[in-house]
Amino acid sequence: MRPLTEEETRVMFEKIAKYIGENLQLLVDRPDGTYCFRLHNDRVYYVSEKILKLAANISGDKLVSLGTCFGKFTKTHKFRLHITALDYLAPYAKYKVWIKPGAEQSFLYGNHVLKSGLGRITENTCQYQGVVVYSMADVPLGFGVAAKSTQDCRKVDPMAIVVFHQADIGEYVRHEETLT
Repeated sequence: MRPLTEEETRVMFEKIAKYIGENLQLLVDRPDGTYCFRLHNDRVYYVSEKILKLAANISGDKLVSLGTCFGKFTKTHKFRLHITALDYLAPYAKYKVWIKPGAEQSFLYGNHVLKSGLGRITENTCQYQGVVVYSMADVPLGFGVAAKSTQDCRKVDPMAIVVFHQADIGEYVRHEETLT
């Protein structure tokens, strides 16, 4: 386990900033202690420094995971967020999308959100902006990328895609053998 290089940190922070913007600083400087990001087996973990000091006694080959997995670096050095980061991204999300109860199941099976399933959307959401997807009861379901801006969503046909799916809480069941 090692700290991220400058390039890895830049790539990861750019990806997270698509969802939470300048609230990124609130992830690192928290009132309950200092948290940091560490790389282990191409996966980025979000861990408190207190736990990090305790884990220093464990050898790297014996360590499976530490803290919360935020995502992983692909072989082409791009960063891919995992659904396990949702609990930390949702409270700070700048752009949100609420979907109707009938569209929740479709989204949780890995499908994109259609206009017919859209309940509400944050004002001034730009096209290709990272969004956190909520149920109408304000339960975070996952995250994706806005396929249309807020203004475009008003005049598009009901079968058009408004949010591209990236990750959802249904992945815990669908991919439980690969999530660490």
